[in-house]
Formats: sequence, structure tokens, C-alpha cells
Amino acid sequence: MATLIDGKAVSARIRGEIRDEVAELAKAGKVPGLAVVLVGEDPASKVYVNNKKKACAEVGFRSFEYLLPATTTNEELLSLIDTLNEDPEVDGILVQLPLPKGLDERAVIERINPAKDVDAFHPDNVGRIMTGQYRFLPCTPAGVMELIHETGTEVCGKNCVVVGRSNIVGKPMAMLLLAENGTVTVCHSRTRDLASVCAGADILVVAVGRAKMVTADMVKPGAVVIDVGMDRDENGKLCGDVDFDSVKEVASAITPVPGGVGPMTIAMLMKNTLTAFKLRRGNK
Repeated sequence: MATLIDGKAVSARIRGEIRDEVAELAKAGKVPGLAVVLVGEDPASKVYVNNKKKACAEVGFRSFEYLLPATTTNEELLSLIDTLNEDPEVDGILVQLPLPKGLDERAVIERINPAKDVDAFHPDNVGRIMTGQYRFLPCTPAGVMELIHETGTEVCGKNCVVVGRSNIVGKPMAMLLLAENGTVTVCHSRTRDLASVCAGADILVVAVGRAKMVTADMVKPGAVVIDVGMDRDENGKLCGDVDFDSVKEVASAITPVPGGVGPMTIAMLMKNTLTAFKLRRGNK
């Protein structure tokens, strides 16, 4: 039976550490500020934005919220980003994705000042991750690494398999595992014999958006399994990309859904915002 990797507990500890540090900064009259921009009425995005707002309040950040209609033009959105780039009270800028149809997601990401890009999506920050000279790490992959470390697992020398090759999770996840000297395989929709590749993993990270796709026969006994997915099963119940009930009998450690990776993403966003605050003021 696998050990449950409690993302809620790890996240709470990280947020507590940030809160203590911000409390000291507040004595000098300065605290980090995070601007979150939401365009349109996507229900899931609204929930995410609200969670980020709550997290800011918990750790003592200033929170700037911009709720724009779906009719917002590219020019209007880019103009807002320009304003936030110049605002000395704003240390981090996050534009909630996906954007409504008609808006240029790439142009929006590239318009954000890389020093305020706390999602680490800007090409400048992506390049820095590739070379190991990063300011920030993408929130979800960084959270996954924290959870792997929480198990006491050493990544060095391990066979690491990442299922999914998105720019937000899969690709940067591979780079972070590689940075700790893991031997990394990235799988995707064209991978041949996916089950066999997964079954060779000491560390298996799954981020594809397909409910319960990874089953027990695809998991090496004793593997650490990190489930990044957030799906609905045939009964409409929240679940991940991993068939939790069967895989927990094989793995040594596994994240639940919900309560695994999800809380870590927001905790790492808070950590990135604090880092941005420090870097902008010349102290690391």
C-alpha cells in the first residue's frame, strides 16, 4: 500500500514559511504584490483566480484583481499589461489561461515583463530554465518536485517518465527532473507501447487530462507516482489521470486527486511572487 503524498500539508507548510517572511518585510513597510488578470466568464478560471486571491490574503501579499469582459480586445489587454509592468506596487503578473477566442495568448505572455512573469511562461524565463539560470520555476512542475522531495526520494540516477508534453507541465517537468540528474523519458500521444515505458519508471509523473488512464499494470512496484490530472470519472466524480485505487496497491508513494498537486501549484505561485519581490529590490 502506497504512502499518500499530502499536497495540502506540504503546501500549508510552504505558505506558512512565506507568511512568516512577509510579516518581517511588512515591518519595513513593503510587501509583495500580485496582479491577477481574468478575461471572460470561464467558471473554472474564476475558481482558480479566487483561490489565488485567498492565498495572497493568507500569506500577506497585496492582491490586485482585474476582471475583464470576454469582449476585451488584444490592444486593451496588452495596454493593461503595460500598465502593470510599470506599476512599482506589482511584483508579479498572472494572466489566467486559457483566454477567450480571438485573443493572442502568445502575444500576451510575451508582453509581460519577464521579471514579473511569476508563471514562468515568457520565452526568456523558459530559456533560463533550459540553461539552469532561472528566476522562477513553472508553478506546477516546481510543486511536483517539492512533493517528490517530500517522499525522501533521490531523483539522481532514477528512471523518470513524464506522460504529457505540454509547455506548462510536461516539458518543464522533464527539465527539472533532468536538472537533478534523473534519466528522463517524455511520453505523448505518439509514444509506442506507453504501458511498457511507464512500467520502467522509478518516478512517474502523469499530466495528460485523461481520467484514470494509468492503471496498476503500467506502474513499476515501488514507484513514486505523481498525478497532475484533474478530470471527472464516469460518475462525474473528481479524479486524476491515474487509477488511484489500483495504483496505490503497487506504488510506494502516490498523490491523491484532489489534495495532491493542486494545492502545490498555488503555493509555488506565492513563492515565485516573493522571489520576484526580492529580485526587483536586489536581494535574493
